[in-house]
Amino acid sequence: MPSSRPELGSCLKGRVALVTGASRGIGRAVALKLGLYGAKVVCNYNRSEEEARELVSQLRDFGGEAVAFKADVSVRGEVERMVESAVEVFSRLDILVNNAGIFARGGLLDDVSIFDRLFEVNVKGVIHCTSASLRYMIPQKYGRIVNIASIAAFGTTSRNTTYYAITKGSIITLTKRLAFELGSYGITVNAVAPGFTRTDMTMTRPADELQETIRHLESITALRRIGEPEDIAEVVAFLASDRAGFITGQVIAVDGGRMDFFSRSG
Repeated sequence: MPSSRPELGSCLKGRVALVTGASRGIGRAVALKLGLYGAKVVCNYNRSEEEARELVSQLRDFGGEAVAFKADVSVRGEVERMVESAVEVFSRLDILVNNAGIFARGGLLDDVSIFDRLFEVNVKGVIHCTSASLRYMIPQKYGRIVNIASIAAFGTTSRNTTYYAITKGSIITLTKRLAFELGSYGITVNAVAPGFTRTDMTMTRPADELQETIRHLESITALRRIGEPEDIAEVVAFLASDRAGFITGQVIAVDGGRMDFFSRSG
């Protein structure tokens, strides 16, 4: 959390952004960054209402405009109501950041119900949010869609994450297909693939195991550190801006240079 009031930027001034899963972690950092660059921010949450309200309050304290809406992205009706409400408040929707997602360990030898739930949130959630947002982006001939994928989709260095990796690989395919289909409407679609990033989700493991994991990841990362949510947020903000107006269908790995992925990151 910033220690003092930062200066608001202007590269997103007048734009309206919806960030899913905005109450914590990468989503929170993205919402703050977009707001600090001048966007009006719709902060989606599912369970973390208190954190979402605090985020909205922080953005308003900085001089920005923000609202919070509850919706489970895996439920199409809830998503449609959220997007409609957002447009009622701000009159338009320019930017969609599909960040909401869940993680669970599991592979082909595990219960397929694990995969079903991952797919419902990580893939169908993106489809629901994108579909609802396009109703407003297509008529205005403008839009920026940024999907949060994962370097898990690129390689196989972490065991027992096959189900999760499949969902994030699907996001990359969806990103490229949408970029192809939506370019004529002035809508860009890109993805950011974070490496291991310090969030509530990644930090929930026994302390000894966590420290061993971090030391190992630092040793195989060119920049010798793990990611912070702000590292991801800055790239998302760039892709959401007009500065990235000629970039679409791309997947940008933000992983500090994971050396075990170099040969597969293209």
